[in-house]
Amino acid sequence: MKDNKVYLKYILQCIQKIEEDISCGYKNFMKSHLHQDAVLRNLHTLTESTQRISNEAKAKYPNINWKGISAFRNVLVHDYLGIDLDRVWQVVSEDIPELKKQITQMLTKE
Repeated sequence: MKDNKVYLKYILQCIQKIEEDISCGYKNFMKSHLHQDAVLRNLHTLTESTQRISNEAKAKYPNINWKGISAFRNVLVHDYLGIDLDRVWQVVSEDIPELKKQITQMLTKE
């Protein structure tokens, strides 16, 4: 099993890529399958990585919605035909910045 820090650093890398891919703004994101695909791919790997973090580490950060992240992963992986791009935009523009802060904090204490 890999160290939690490996996954935390990878999550931050995914977040950085997502931030770059949404910097084009909502309208351009909605028009660009390239940006959509990049964001979806990074969300998928980010959510997958959260499942590799130990339960002990997760327990120390109950303010992170681990179950919600896992549920979102299931939609990304299993219900890809039902993905709502407006919901994806909401997640990346509203939820990801807070997750970035929390994961950064976790990484400094892990």
